[in-house]
Amino acid sequence: MNLPGTDRRVLISGASRGLGRALARAFAANGDRVAVHYGSREDDARATLGSLTGEGHVLVGGDLSDPAGAADVAGRASEALGGLDVLVNNAAVNLPHPLADTSYEDWAALWRRHVSVNLLATANLSHLAARRMIDQGTGGRIVNIGSRGAFRGEPDHPAYGATKAAVHALGQSLAVSLAPYGIAVASVAPGFFETERVAHRLSGDEGAAIRAQSPFGRAGTADEIAAAVLWLASPVAEWASGTVLDLNGASHLRT
Repeated sequence: MNLPGTDRRVLISGASRGLGRALARAFAANGDRVAVHYGSREDDARATLGSLTGEGHVLVGGDLSDPAGAADVAGRASEALGGLDVLVNNAAVNLPHPLADTSYEDWAALWRRHVSVNLLATANLSHLAARRMIDQGTGGRIVNIGSRGAFRGEPDHPAYGATKAAVHALGQSLAVSLAPYGIAVASVAPGFFETERVAHRLSGDEGAAIRAQSPFGRAGTADEIAAAVLWLASPVAEWASGTVLDLNGASHLRT
């Protein structure tokens, strides 16, 4: 296997803003070519694309919750980049649905939504990318964005916590099955980190409580998560295949 260290062909799902944007920038700065996927935020995705260093990056829109849409996204990204070496499964939904305050109809609909985007889209994109990596014969990397919530529980977002736990398990299963092809699969489990979407939560008492979750007294950053993902996707990280890497500033410790 000969996975390159730069000029890799990278598909990042959900890359219009937040962590996805930080991931795209990290891989582009490494000298890789990035397919920036978006679901509905085309303007944000174009801003991400325009902020990337280097050349050869592409924009790919599509609905990953639909298997046909996932196949279309993977196909267009692979065609535009000339293949795929790295997949980062970042696209996700995280909508509140505390059981005591959620109707059964809304509960069922929100569970379907979380499963279709967080779990099934991740599984489908992983299959589509891995098959291309196998055919290319040069190995590859798949990195899943999981969550600390998979371990500590999410009382107001139970479907999010459950689907992220499933994503971790999926990554470990694929790590075993894809190793003979030189494809390493790993996941990261971030705690709270600051992005545009959640920046408002870091003010006032709620912000103080969030920062107090970590003994470092702060929230994480998207760039810190992206740096870990970049390493897991590198040629030297093959032996980390199967890992679920905690990135939470010691805010939740597990054995």
